[in-house]
Amino acid sequence: MPRKVVAGLVVALAIVSLPMFSFAADSAYNLPWERFSIQAGVFFVGLNSEATIGTKGAGVQINPESLLGLDSHETVFRIGASYRFGETRHHRVDLAYFYFDRSATKTLATDIEVNGTPIVAGTTVNSDFNFNVIKAAYSYSFFMDDRMDLAASIGLFVMPIKFNVSATYLFNQSGSLNFTAPLPVLGLRGDFAITPRWFLRTNIDFFYLEYKDFKGGLIDTNVALDYNPWKNFGFGLGFDSFRVKVSADGSDVPGVNFRGDIKVQYYGGQLYARYFF
Repeated sequence: MPRKVVAGLVVALAIVSLPMFSFAADSAYNLPWERFSIQAGVFFVGLNSEATIGTKGAGVQINPESLLGLDSHETVFRIGASYRFGETRHHRVDLAYFYFDRSATKTLATDIEVNGTPIVAGTTVNSDFNFNVIKAAYSYSFFMDDRMDLAASIGLFVMPIKFNVSATYLFNQSGSLNFTAPLPVLGLRGDFAITPRWFLRTNIDFFYLEYKDFKGGLIDTNVALDYNPWKNFGFGLGFDSFRVKVSADGSDVPGVNFRGDIKVQYYGGQLYARYFF
């Protein structure tokens, strides 16, 4: 069993093992929206990426999954937490984290170029494409009752991306992309109490920016169904779809230090355990 899956199961079991404390209800608050929650579990992901190293016409333009043999499906550990503050709990902060770590060695079936130098078919190429997804968001509930919580949000996606391709063909040849800039996002969130035990949770975040030689866009959508059989513990099943594309040509935007294009798209389902009060 992959280590990431084992780690996710260990954290989920740790949440299950937490004592089921009986928290006294706030005297001025009796709605079903918890003050604090933490969730952990596994994320079953399909990935599709594209990258161009160097300026157009002088770099490698590839699909890392099909051309370089990087895994197009992964199972990763994912953790998140949320906290509502204020007497009415209209203010909320969210944090989420997960990590993709992919590498491959493959003999090329077609010719490519790296930094203007051709690498012919039959050459063995080593590649890495790793990135974190760290999300932080603040949201304000502009409508809340005992069945519905609708909110607008603002947040940051921090996605350190490292992509490298290298080959030995008469001489060493390599190219790489590194991207660390945080991407600000706006979003909408909707939580719905179907019954006292079943909750539907939805969220969408989006971003687009053109500045000097930098252009980037992002859209992230989440739908999840929670089942809370006990007072402070529950389970969830969700679906995520995410797409980000950034392009730069010697941009002086902080955290952007590459020339080329990166496009990352993933989608998949998640299973998790929740502890809340």
